[in-house]
This record gives sequence, structure tokens and C-alpha cells, in this order.
Amino acid sequence: MDQSQSKVQDAMKVQQFLEHHGLKQNPFSQEDAQTDPLFQQFCARGTFHPAWDKIYGDPGTPSTAVVFGEKGSGKTALRLQIVDHTANFNREHADSRIFIIEYDDFNPFLDCFSEKMVWPGATPERTLSKWRLWDHIDCILSLAVTRLIDDVLDERTMGEPQPFEVRGERLQNLTRPQKRDLLLLAAFYDRSTHVSVQHRWSSLRRKLHFANWKTWRELAIGGGVSLGLFGLLAELGYLRQFGQWWVWLVLIAAWSPFLWKQGWLTWLSWKIKRQIRVLDRQINPLREILSGFEGVDLTGQPLPARERSDDRYEFLGKLLSILKTLGFSSVTILVDRVDEPHMINGSPERMKAFLWPMFDNKFLKLPGLGFKLLLPVEVSFFLAKEDKEFYERSRLDKQNLIRSLEWTGESLYDLANDRIRACNPHNHEATFKLKSWFDDAITEPELVSTLARLRVPRHLFKFLHRLLVEHCHRYTDETPRWQIGRETLQSTLAVYMRDLEAYDRGLGTG
Repeated sequence: MDQSQSKVQDAMKVQQFLEHHGLKQNPFSQEDAQTDPLFQQFCARGTFHPAWDKIYGDPGTPSTAVVFGEKGSGKTALRLQIVDHTANFNREHADSRIFIIEYDDFNPFLDCFSEKMVWPGATPERTLSKWRLWDHIDCILSLAVTRLIDDVLDERTMGEPQPFEVRGERLQNLTRPQKRDLLLLAAFYDRSTHVSVQHRWSSLRRKLHFANWKTWRELAIGGGVSLGLFGLLAELGYLRQFGQWWVWLVLIAAWSPFLWKQGWLTWLSWKIKRQIRVLDRQINPLREILSGFEGVDLTGQPLPARERSDDRYEFLGKLLSILKTLGFSSVTILVDRVDEPHMINGSPERMKAFLWPMFDNKFLKLPGLGFKLLLPVEVSFFLAKEDKEFYERSRLDKQNLIRSLEWTGESLYDLANDRIRACNPHNHEATFKLKSWFDDAITEPELVSTLARLRVPRHLFKFLHRLLVEHCHRYTDETPRWQIGRETLQSTLAVYMRDLEAYDRGLGTG
């Protein structure tokens, strides 16, 4: 036991190997771009998938891209890179910026949806079969409106403007109809939990200087007539006649406009609560907010009170108009992590039920909107089974479709070299290449063909990290070896590929 412990203690350290090759950290210790500091600091702006230009497009002209990729192929990295490059674009184009909506946290919306769609025998599959396009639009509107209102209410007046920030001076450019539209959007789609929805809506109204004193007219009439009648009866000494029928008739006539308005708003709030299935809108708070609009401001306006997409499209148009006045010429919507919600739980069938309503050409090609759909490759297999009607509705041939986010051995080799160089960005010597880690007998083409079998960056990082550990375990720190031999490379690859095949069959954990 003591002897084996001594061997472990004397084993060559991975850090020794890295320091010998001029590196201060392991380039392959992280697997998720979202939590990878090396990617965020150095690689996000210099390491790209070969299809990057097709996916990102021209930031000045919004376009849609539908990308299917297996786990670990770099979908999240693409999302982060799109945000980063859009931020740079916004810094250089202050008057024609791009508003980013990251549609990647579906659990809150799906939880609310499932609660409203409960019925005997309901399963996730049957529940998701009820999901419609307008539910997606409601989610997107909620994300955009909540973030926009957060920015408006928490306005910064000092320092350089952030790339996606709304500055206070821009609010003065909003017309009264646009202010009304923003308040309508806030009433239906703001989902902040910091304060009550009524308080937040009132704060927004005051921030926009949106006068609504006329909304008190019906209440003032009812209260004024009641007080006047009571004062008159008291002056004449007829208070005992307060219970007479004619007195009640006057009071009912005075209060009927207020009661009628509140009754109609309650009924309308009930319908909206019922039809916005991805948010938990309460009837009474919504009624109070709608009471803050004049009747003329609600007449003829779209209301999300019916099972249809038309009203939601109009709200998208209103949002785009408001954002344009605030300095945003277009909106990019990033869809990612579709397989992660607990209601979907990686099921391809559930992902299909959730995603398919979004494949509508009218929606994906809406002027001013650009979608980047970064989707699991398992869903792409359903495309071959679809009929002509689906393809005519979705027009995937016009959506920059990438059926598989593939990486060649050469692109993976370049990616590995980029990460190695990023670990020492101030030294650009040619020795900072993956090839220098291996024995001279291993040629670069052989190394490239070996990496090609790993398919995606996540497997590349896992394999190279495992290879480093395996190599260091074979030598002691007193007699280290600074290059990895062919036997170590091939044996480690064989074990990793066996584990990878088990994972592909659903027997591994990945």
C-alpha cells in the first residue's frame, strides 16, 4: 500500500508537462463554453467553426440560420460568439444597433404552460402537443419586454453606454402611441418578480410621462354624484329618504359607467390570463393595470385574448417600432439548449413537438427579426419524415439550414492549436502547437486523422485531457518524458472510442 502511494506521489505531474511546453494552464480542462474562461477571454473572437460566416451573416441585415449539431459540437460557443460580435457591432454603430434576445431558458415558460394544461391522463408528450407558435411568440415578447423595462427603469446616467443598453435620452423620442404600446406590452408580458406588477407598471408610466388622468373620469363621476347627493339630502334635512328608490336609481346611474368598465376589464383580463399560457397573469392585477388606459387607447388595439398568432405578430411589430426609435434597427433571437428543460429531458419526440410550430416561414422571415436556431442533431432526423406541406410552410431551403455542425480533423487540430496559443497569448512562437506535444515519429497528418475520429470539440477536449493524464501516469517527476508516444496515443484513443460508442448507444454518461 505504501509503495503504491509512493508511486502516485512520484508520478509526473500534468502541470510539469504543460510548463515544459510554455503553458501556465491546461487548454483542455474545460468542456462547456459557458463556463470556460479561456474561451471567453481569448478564443471567442479568434476561433470559429468553418460555417461561422453562414451562421452569423451580415449583422446589418438580419437573417435566419437553422443549425443542427450533436452535443459538444459548439452550439453554445456559437451563441456566445454571436452575442460578443454583436456587442462589438453595436459599439461601432450606435444608431443602428442590434437587440439580442437569448431564448434558451425554457423551464419557467414550460412550467407555467404545463400547469395550465393539466387534465386527467396528461403526459409531457400530450401536453407539448398543445404547444403553438403563439406560445413561442409570447415567450419571446416576455423576454424582450422584461429586459427592456429593466433597462428603462434602471437607467444609468454615467459612463459609456453599454452595447445593448437603452439610454434615457432616447425615451424622449417615443411618440405617445409608442409609449402606449410599450405600456400595453408591459401589462401583458412583463414577468419581473422584483416588485408587484402594478407598481412596476406605474413606475414605467411615470418614467414615460404618459398622462392618464382621464381614466379616473368614471370613478370621479360616481364619487362626485354620491357625495353631492348625500350633501344635498343633508342640506335639505332629507337624510331619512336616503333609502328611497329614486335615490338608488340616481346612484346606480352615476356608478354604472365605472361598474361597466370594471366588469368589462375583468372579463378581458380573464380571457388574457387564459390565452397567455406561458405566463402566470392574475386577473385582478391585470384589471388594475388595464384601468390605467383610456378607452380610446384600448379600442382597436391587438389583445392576446384569442388562440391565434395575428395579435402576437402585431405586438412584435409594435416592439420592433419601439426598439427602432430607441436605436435598435433589428432583433436577433438566439435559440439554444432546447434539450435541457426537465419537461423535455433530452427526448427527440418532445423536442420536435416543442420546436416544430416555430418552423413557419412568415415567422422566421419577419422583417427586422433574425433567428439563430442552434438545435440538437437528434431532431434533424424528423425532417426526412415530413410531408410537402411542412416544407412549404417552413421553407427551410431559405433559412440557411446546416444539417450537421461537423468538424473535420483539420478544424479540430486548428482549434487545439488556438487554445494552446491562448494559454500564453503574449508568446507567438511556432512551438506552441499540439504537434510539439507528440513524438517526432507521429506525423501531423496522422495526428489530424486521429483527431477526426473525435468529431466535436467536447470529445477533443476530453480525449486530450485524458491523454495528458495517462501519459503523465507512465512517468515519474524525476524521469519525465516531454513527448507523448504512439503507443500511449493509440491505447488511450481505443479506450476513449469504446466509451464514446457506449455513450452513443445510450449506455454512458458522456
